Amino acid sequence: MFSRCEFRETFPAFAFETLTKRDLLLFMASTKKTSKIKQVPLPTPAAEQEDPRKYIHVKGARVHNLKNIEVKIPHNQLVVITGLSGSGKSTLAFDTIFAEGQRRYVESLSAYARQFLGKINKPDVDFITGIAPAIAIEQRVNSHNPRSTVGTSTEIYDYLKLLFARGGHTFSPVSGREVKAHSVTDVVNYIVGLGEGKKILITYPLTLTSGQGLIEKLTLLMKEGMQRVYTGGEVIYIEDAIQRAGELDPASIEVVVDRLKYSNDDETVSRMGDSAATAFNFGSGICRVVVQDDGHIEEFSSRFELDGITFEHPSEHMFSFNNPLGACPKCEGYGKIVGIDEDLVVPDKNKSIFDDAIACWRGETMKWWKEQLIASASKFDFPIHRPFHQLSAEHKLLLWRGNEHFHGLDEFFRFLEKDRYKIQFRVMLSRYTGKTICPECGGGRLKKEALYVRVGGLTIAQMVAMPAAKLLEFFKGLKLDTYDNSVTERVLTEITSRLEYICEVGLGYLTLDRLSSTLSGGESQRVNLSTSLGSSLVGSLYILDEPSIGLHPRDTNLLIGVLKKLRDMGNTVIVVEHEEEMIRAADTIIDIGPEAGYNGGEVVFSGSVDELVHSDGLTARYLTGRETIDEPAHYRTSSSYIEVKGARENNLKGIDVKIPLGVMTCITGVSGSGKSSLVKGILYPALRRELYDTGSKPGNFDSLEGDIRRIKAIEMVDQNPIGKSSRSNPVTYIKAYDDIRKLFADQPFAKHNGMTPSHFSFNIAGGRCEECQGEGVIKVEMQFMADVELVCETCGGKRFKNDVLEVKYHGYSIYDILELTVDAAIDLFSKYKETANRRIVDKLRTLQDVGLGYIRLGQSSPTLSGGENQRVKLASFLMKDSSEDPTMFIFDEPTTGLHFHDIKKLLKSLNALVTKGHTVVVVEHNMDVIKNADHVIDLGPEGGEKGGHLVFEGTPKQLMASGKGYTGKYLSLHSRKK
Repeated sequence: MFSRCEFRETFPAFAFETLTKRDLLLFMASTKKTSKIKQVPLPTPAAEQEDPRKYIHVKGARVHNLKNIEVKIPHNQLVVITGLSGSGKSTLAFDTIFAEGQRRYVESLSAYARQFLGKINKPDVDFITGIAPAIAIEQRVNSHNPRSTVGTSTEIYDYLKLLFARGGHTFSPVSGREVKAHSVTDVVNYIVGLGEGKKILITYPLTLTSGQGLIEKLTLLMKEGMQRVYTGGEVIYIEDAIQRAGELDPASIEVVVDRLKYSNDDETVSRMGDSAATAFNFGSGICRVVVQDDGHIEEFSSRFELDGITFEHPSEHMFSFNNPLGACPKCEGYGKIVGIDEDLVVPDKNKSIFDDAIACWRGETMKWWKEQLIASASKFDFPIHRPFHQLSAEHKLLLWRGNEHFHGLDEFFRFLEKDRYKIQFRVMLSRYTGKTICPECGGGRLKKEALYVRVGGLTIAQMVAMPAAKLLEFFKGLKLDTYDNSVTERVLTEITSRLEYICEVGLGYLTLDRLSSTLSGGESQRVNLSTSLGSSLVGSLYILDEPSIGLHPRDTNLLIGVLKKLRDMGNTVIVVEHEEEMIRAADTIIDIGPEAGYNGGEVVFSGSVDELVHSDGLTARYLTGRETIDEPAHYRTSSSYIEVKGARENNLKGIDVKIPLGVMTCITGVSGSGKSSLVKGILYPALRRELYDTGSKPGNFDSLEGDIRRIKAIEMVDQNPIGKSSRSNPVTYIKAYDDIRKLFADQPFAKHNGMTPSHFSFNIAGGRCEECQGEGVIKVEMQFMADVELVCETCGGKRFKNDVLEVKYHGYSIYDILELTVDAAIDLFSKYKETANRRIVDKLRTLQDVGLGYIRLGQSSPTLSGGENQRVKLASFLMKDSSEDPTMFIFDEPTTGLHFHDIKKLLKSLNALVTKGHTVVVVEHNMDVIKNADHVIDLGPEGGEKGGHLVFEGTPKQLMASGKGYTGKYLSLHSRKK
């Protein structure tokens, strides 16, 4: 037909043997040799329609509820994907784009490496082009490692270790003087500084080895070429010293290495250097310079010692609490040990020592320990009548250490330990044992030698205990000498830039020693974002999941600036977001919808914000004000309340806060102002202990007062999954499935075959498919690879036996019912006016009311988002009757993952709880939620050390009128916009 040489002339870069059929057809068309074969049209692949250097082109995406969509995402832009909760935003961003990028990376590795990473399935999509190396930063706490801190996860601590290893100065704990290891140059410079004409002796101290006599040592020195010694202020020959050996003290003898009269010439300077080196060598690191003119002796040591202590030279590993060379030997770098817990010893910190604040000194047996302190307190001005929490750190330390007048707590527990063979002492010791700060390192995690080293007057433990914003100020004002600056300049640049990034993402209140596991999801995500900024990657794809979570509107613009900086570095930034300011700041907006679940999964809009306002999607309607979340006509009031007095947990400044009952209260404030400390640290555990006499220990506060008995229960409604098992689903959680099973058991076919409600359960044997045990899939364990889930061949994924599936309710099997959405199920059961149906509809209606009408009844709980989990819990509470147990519901940022339209539905549900007689407390930053609250508690005014104050209490309108705090300012701006 045609020759290889003809092909090579046309396509010299390709090998004939590797051609595809399409390549051959194209070639034949170009050489007009297609007359002998049937001509077929060759459509240009869509992948070639867009330049992959300009766009990420996704075509035919069908993952989850996406409806075969096509979307083009420009490179090097800030792109926001928005839409209703459940519309398919995260599916597009994470389950499609990021999953494909991750799969391609894994496929690029060797077969050996892939066996440890597992198999990643290809997303259900026609093609994706233009994907850069992808980095996903999700809203979850990534580490529960007790060694992981903010400093280590942002890599700042690694640079601090380098800083202290290269530019740290060691100070003696005895005298406070700097420890130096002298060199020959230091000795020469000292002598030069004395001036010309000075008579100098360079010596080293004479030392005797074990069993060696003075005469023997002096004789040995003569053989080594030494001629003189210096003792008693005079220089004598060694022969004379041997004769006077009986009257000489060996400790006072200096061996003279050299005698000279200093003159500023090269030969003398060189000679001094050689002599000093000899003295260091023979003197075991000690060299002394004797100025004969005045008898002054200056000692130099190359042994890095001072005050009789030999110190360790700073190294990088010396400052690592993850390395045995640096970790505290007692706590092994954890900062805490199992020991006597101060909170158990002093359970009520409002009491004074006189009023039995120290629990273990109560009672007749042990009261002597308290009495001897009270009797002698006047001798050292100890305030025995002052509440324990008001005692200074020095007074608390004195309580433990004791003094010459009284025996402290440390000695008390040593006394118990010594007699622990007595059962009563063993019981007492166990009562006060818990996790406590390591007494060796004081919680600093490092061995004491590492804390002798300072930079700018601070130890590394002091630096990591400072808030990031304050530490940044310290480094910007740090002045170092020329040498230290030259060896640490690059390290200091990295430290300051990373600290700036942490402050820019609104986390300046965090300390570097804060455990990663204690961060919220939003904080963890922003820490990871600051780490990515510090790595200075270029040409990458960043995908973020609602980075504004937990961020006050004051800090949103800072976050937007950070994301734009990431974009300007040459990266593509995709953000799944609902926050209005973030949407308005985007270069490109992709609106997924039009609604959620089966009614979503389509691209409603793709373009700029100016173009979006002309769209008819829900996002555009709320942004343009065509649809709004209205303020309430009036605020509910309450005369009963619960008051937290003297809240001092973390950064709270001993504040008194009243929570009115029977209304909706919003607790707000900038990030780090103390909201979580107040609600999750004090209010929830304290009320739980009061009501149930169980639960975790609340944080530091004085007392819980008010109408506590009006509350019968307390619920923390967080975003944790409603179930980890694949059998768990929304319809079982709200107990509607029990009624559905009974309904099917009442059908004629079921009664005829003796089926009971248990036959329609996939949790117990009977009606479920035993091959997959009601899972619908069978998990196959693969050696060296990820487990594979296969659809059960016996039931075809329907989870039940065939005879159970034959039971129909108006044409629907139990499997068909579970596959219905909540909306569709309500429509079905509402058609038939049966008593059982009314119960089912009433329960399902609560899911619809909280905006979850799109989810399937049998949808597995692990596939629900955090916001969906929280709303399923809310739906279950909406069914409760307040006459039985009026409850306080605490919601932690319930707007997470919610669109404006979803927030509107959420507020209706929260108000429904209040209408039923419950109390709702919401920790939130969202302005629409704040303005709809009956009572607002604003904490601040800043985060971290500058926070923890009560800025305002009252209604939203009073807050706007007061002009107090950032929340009032932004609430006023928000109201004017609407």
